[in-house]
Amino acid sequence: MKKLSLLLLAAVFSLSIYSCRETTEEKTEDAVEEIGNDIETSAEEAGDQIEQAADEAEAEIDEEINGTDDMQ
Repeated sequence: MKKLSLLLLAAVFSLSIYSCRETTEEKTEDAVEEIGNDIETSAEEAGDQIEQAADEAEAEIDEEINGTDDMQ
C-alpha cells in the first residue's frame, strides 16, 4: 500500500510539473508573438513618418526651385 501511495504521489507530481511547463511554454510563445507584432507596428509607423517627411522635403525643394516659396 505504501508503494502504491508513493507511486500515485510521484505520478501526480510529474503531471503537475508537466502541465506547468506547457503553460509557461504557451505564455512564452504568446509573449514572443506579441513582441513581434509590436515591432512590426512600430516599423510601419516609422516608415509612414519617413515617407511623410520625404514628401514634405520634396515639396519644400520644389518651392525653392520654382521660386514659389512663401518666405521673402
